[in-house]
Amino acid sequence: MPNSVYKIIEVVGTSPNSWEEAAKNAVQTAGASVRDLRVAEITKLDMAMAENAIVAYRARVTLSFKYDR
Repeated sequence: MPNSVYKIIEVVGTSPNSWEEAAKNAVQTAGASVRDLRVAEITKLDMAMAENAIVAYRARVTLSFKYDR
């Protein structure tokens, strides 16, 4: 990794079922358009509510990827 440069982005994945699935959705979707993902860090978990019920689990994920030289 000497002389490497990495970009960090933040994405939010959602799921009606779980935080784990929300995080997985975030990484898989980002990975479809960003090459060479290196690290994913879950930075925040929350839920969207409607009428006192959970409608979506949300995971905020920080991703890093390496710049091409």
